[in-house]
Amino acid sequence: MSLNIIVLAKQVPDTRNVGKDAMKEDGTVNRAALPAIFNPEDLNALEQALRLKDMYPGTKVTILTMGPARAAEIIREGLYRGADNGVVLSDRAFAGSDTLATSYALSAAIKKLGNYDLIIGGRQAIDGDTAQVGPQVAEKLGLPTVTYAEEIIDAEGGKVTVKRRIESGVETVKAPLPLVVTVNGSAADCRPRNAKCLQKYKYAAVPSEVANDEKKKDLIEKRPYLNIGEWNAAYVDADLAQCGLAGSPTKVKSIENVVFTAKEARKIENTDEAIEDLIKELFANHTIG
Repeated sequence: MSLNIIVLAKQVPDTRNVGKDAMKEDGTVNRAALPAIFNPEDLNALEQALRLKDMYPGTKVTILTMGPARAAEIIREGLYRGADNGVVLSDRAFAGSDTLATSYALSAAIKKLGNYDLIIGGRQAIDGDTAQVGPQVAEKLGLPTVTYAEEIIDAEGGKVTVKRRIESGVETVKAPLPLVVTVNGSAADCRPRNAKCLQKYKYAAVPSEVANDEKKKDLIEKRPYLNIGEWNAAYVDADLAQCGLAGSPTKVKSIENVVFTAKEARKIENTDEAIEDLIKELFANHTIG
């Protein structure tokens, strides 16, 4: 038995290191001020897909992401860890998408990919924290969905067994294929890069990344496995009225940029006595202890 698995992944700004320059004056995220990373829970989802690949020889793992051409870095990171291929869904028409428009575009791309058994994604992205996209994709594809997954145990007899973390504890459920699963950050961490895969795929790219580099274009023509798919709205037959801002009913009323700063600061001498006095003071006012 083998599976065709699609992993939904997103390149996000690293909101764990937010500083005073993280927001622009118009209230939008200043992506230039924050490094772009692989969304953490999507990495947990990728690990579950790779474990199924280890479990069922012949399984194929395809990564699907939506964003500008630089989002191909997400695909490369997946290839370095054991994924088989990937697609970047990239078009100006997708700019400004909320979760509804994003799930529509992703579902259109999934239909174009076709021949899938399992769609796995992270529970939520750290730049939005909505946990809506996975279930919305399932709804648009008419598929069952299992959320808050911590482990995909097996896929036998046309059904997937999933252990999920819920408020009251842990439960194990079975659901029929094809299926959408969203994975918690409490699931197993993703495996590190594989050295052989890194050497094999380090020049993998989408066409727009190598448009002005004839040497890389020739290399990719000679080694087709280095070609990362780059699809636009027309290629996936997307209705532009449901894409981007036009297809996004979510409206942000206002945004306030809040930067936490210390109210006061103290300097102490670098001596054992000074440090001991500080610790005693912190215990005395119950800051610690």
